[in-house]
Amino acid sequence: MNTARFDFTGQRILVTGATSGIGWEVVQQLLNSGAEVYAMGRDPSALDKLATQGCQTLQVDVADSQHLAALLASLPAMHGLVNCAGISILEPATQVSADAFDQVMAINVRAAAMIAGALANKMIADGVPGAIVNVSSQASLVALDDHLSYCASKGAMDAMTRVQCGEWGRHGIRVNSVNPTVTLTPMAQMAWGEPSKRDPALAAIPLGRFAETAEVAAPILFLLSSAASMISGVSLPIDGGYTSR
Repeated sequence: MNTARFDFTGQRILVTGATSGIGWEVVQQLLNSGAEVYAMGRDPSALDKLATQGCQTLQVDVADSQHLAALLASLPAMHGLVNCAGISILEPATQVSADAFDQVMAINVRAAAMIAGALANKMIADGVPGAIVNVSSQASLVALDDHLSYCASKGAMDAMTRVQCGEWGRHGIRVNSVNPTVTLTPMAQMAWGEPSKRDPALAAIPLGRFAETAEVAAPILFLLSSAASMISGVSLPIDGGYTSR
């Protein structure tokens, strides 16, 4: 059981993809750590629930670049960002469609880059140091059948992380990515629920199980925190040893 405790009192932190899965769990842990959380997502009922918990809520489809840019312009300077919004569309590599590829890249990479860039710009202008965590995947490090678009998007996210680290470090902004294995979220259940896919994946994980959302959220909070004050530009696998082989 995770017993790590962090203190984000007085810090504004934006979490995208906040209405489900890893993003939802990150929001819960940040609220418990005293942060002022800005929760971005598409599900209005989930956002309403987060609002009752004290979050500032932002409803937007991050693929809509114009709406997203206008919303970002209205925000104050943040102390932290967790780029968690993402989708996966499964297709064999011989059947990759332009629409699916573009949709995955627009949400997983373009939106993440726009959000981080807009927030970093305000942080730099206001002299606010902070930390950004991009939620990538083990799919950036290994090949997964039927995941060409997703693997490509997460590889791009890791590359984006390194560029952001290099450009923004002089302003006191740290940027890292985390690379979880299959995490027990609704999206993962869709992609890995079939025994023919699930069982070989589990067999390849030395710890023998998939991750729980709390096991991904805790390292994200660590990277946001002052405990990671000299860590920037890394891609951290949270994969039970999957990518060690």
